[in-house]
Amino acid sequence: MASKKFNNVYIKDNFSIVGPLERDGLLKNYDFAIDDYYYGEKTFEQAEIKMQKIVLDNLLNKNKLGESKVDVLIGGDLINQISITSYNAAKFRIPYLGIYSACATYAESLIIAASFLHSKLAKNIVAITSSHNLNAERQFRYPVEYGAVKKHTTTFTTTAAVSTLITSEETNIKIESATIGKAIDMGVTDTSNMGAVMAPAAAEVLNTHLLEMKRNINYYDLVLTGDLGLVGKEIFLEMLNKEYNINLKKYMDAGCEIYTPAQETYAGASGPVALPLVLFDKVLSSKRYKKILLIATGSLQSVQLANQKLGIPGIAHAISLEVLS
Repeated sequence: MASKKFNNVYIKDNFSIVGPLERDGLLKNYDFAIDDYYYGEKTFEQAEIKMQKIVLDNLLNKNKLGESKVDVLIGGDLINQISITSYNAAKFRIPYLGIYSACATYAESLIIAASFLHSKLAKNIVAITSSHNLNAERQFRYPVEYGAVKKHTTTFTTTAAVSTLITSEETNIKIESATIGKAIDMGVTDTSNMGAVMAPAAAEVLNTHLLEMKRNINYYDLVLTGDLGLVGKEIFLEMLNKEYNINLKKYMDAGCEIYTPAQETYAGASGPVALPLVLFDKVLSSKRYKKILLIATGSLQSVQLANQKLGIPGIAHAISLEVLS
């Protein structure tokens, strides 16, 4: 089975930092915002490293945790060889697992953390991820300075960093179960249409989760996908209906909940921070939902292989949260 149930695994706290565009968008409950993309550093990459350090420092300080009290730091980002997270991890004396699932990285870190805690191999684990619009644009598409024309299917990489404390100490947010997704390649070669790349994997992992956990879609108060965007969201809903006979109504895509229409971010937000930002900023803060299924989505693209016109694999992982009264 791809699905696993967990005991005694809880989300205790989080800390977030957002960029200038995100500050002026729909988000309201972030912890800190930066005024410019350099954040006082010489390069955008160094700015993103600093963003990660800020969210980790603040999470530890808020919870009065010394570095020795954190069993594992798990995280990743979008830049080559997850270099942002690795450079940041080197600033701390914490055992480190660097991971990569593109924009599904955050969910993967929660699944790994939950497995450690469920097995009683750890007590406190920190998950961390980030993305920076100008770093991602330069690596995966074209530097913004080129002024390249973008397609309507393009998503806009979010500038932000999020750290999360996962613990065996009981809180009101329980990680109840998870389903590990399969990499699915439908032959889409367009790196500007990540929604189409990821939607099949999202539909597949949702169906697998319901079958293996023996649940109906109405079990959940909300299904929150990561960053399918306006285009991928419609493909996802159509595939669920036609291929799996699932009529999903209580649904939200994080990529559609970060920017306003006036900000002209094409098909919406993307990046591994999109899902945790909306989860903590909007979904959990609303106190409307008790059972939430997160489906983080990732486009596992490579610049080199995309230029060779190979299909892009998509990935999605599902995590079930219970908000306890």
